[in-house]
Amino acid sequence: MPDAIPAAASAPVPQLAARAARTGSSPVRDILALTARPEVISFAGGLPAPELFDAPGIAAAFQHVLTEHPRRALQYSTTEGDPALRAAVAARTTARGLATAPDDLLVTTGSQQGLSLLSTALLEPGDVVLVEDPCYLAALQIFSFAGARVVPVPTDDEGLDPAALDEIAAREHPKLLYIVPTFQNPTGRTLSAERRAAVAAVAARRGLWIAEDDPYGELRFEGEPVPWVTSFPGAEDRTALLSSFSKVVAPGLRLGWLRAPAALRRACIIAKQAADLHTSTVDQAAAARYLAVEDLDAHLVRVRDAYRERRNALVDGLAAALPEGSRWNRPAGGMFVWATLPQGYDATALLPEVVRHDVAYVPGAPFFAGPPDAAAARLSFVTHSPAEITEGLGRLAEALRSARREG
Repeated sequence: MPDAIPAAASAPVPQLAARAARTGSSPVRDILALTARPEVISFAGGLPAPELFDAPGIAAAFQHVLTEHPRRALQYSTTEGDPALRAAVAARTTARGLATAPDDLLVTTGSQQGLSLLSTALLEPGDVVLVEDPCYLAALQIFSFAGARVVPVPTDDEGLDPAALDEIAAREHPKLLYIVPTFQNPTGRTLSAERRAAVAAVAARRGLWIAEDDPYGELRFEGEPVPWVTSFPGAEDRTALLSSFSKVVAPGLRLGWLRAPAALRRACIIAKQAADLHTSTVDQAAAARYLAVEDLDAHLVRVRDAYRERRNALVDGLAAALPEGSRWNRPAGGMFVWATLPQGYDATALLPEVVRHDVAYVPGAPFFAGPPDAAAARLSFVTHSPAEITEGLGRLAEALRSARREG
């Protein structure tokens, strides 16, 4: 009988990759878990109003594809995406002023995946990515996982500063600029046509890619639409445009798309093959059916009307809710208001007291790639009715007064 193998202490398991260690959880997701109690009126999450989802229309679309085309709807599909869905998206994009063919598009599992695919296709560890400061949080996570060096570009009340962008691009030699030019997350700001033209010119002169993220562009309440950055001279051959059905139909579909120059799009297709083969076949087929038989534009009129009323309730109530000397904007669309408390206030430190009063916001500090503004906060107005918003602002006012008394 062979000798028994002597027992030995187990060796430690290998450590996580450095990218996992350096990339933190999203503070927004953490706050959503904290405020999940139904009694909390939360201005924290960018959650579309569920009562405005066209549930009957979406259900009918799924019923149709599962009844009439079950074998196709439940089978593997191409990585590029459902041809009917790409054709519908291309037609809508063209109608909004950017000539687009179905083959210009890649369907993604939400626009979040589109940004991740771009990161995989473009970025090597150590590459420089320029971002608006403050910036969309999940983009910072993606760039951290890629090992990129994120460099903030200053913004003002009108959005990204093109002169600062040019100066920083000349110094840092970035590969990519990430920008949300319309109703930006977290600030709600919209970049003017003049600034968009300047951004396109800087990208062409300094030789960098642009990732233009547009999840909110169809949620405009007032004013005229501004052309996409990719439509301006200098940007056409170096811009990837991202968008999504999450804010205009329903986020649970997890459907987005990426429009990019051919070579970059092909690289993203290969990256997607490695990531998930393709986006859900049945969800794509149902979305294509929905767009074919339902009037999405009429649905968006209802959504915009409701969100406009909710924005007004929030913005008009902030003067009574926030301390004297606070500042905030009045976005022309989207989902977010950016507020700044007076000097000496710390929105992160105040949050536990605010949550104790069954209301919540997102502190602004985590959105900054550069030195944070501790007094800033993001408030979303779309999830709750005007009456609930008014009640929430009353709770917020009392929470801030209570914190001030205790401080």
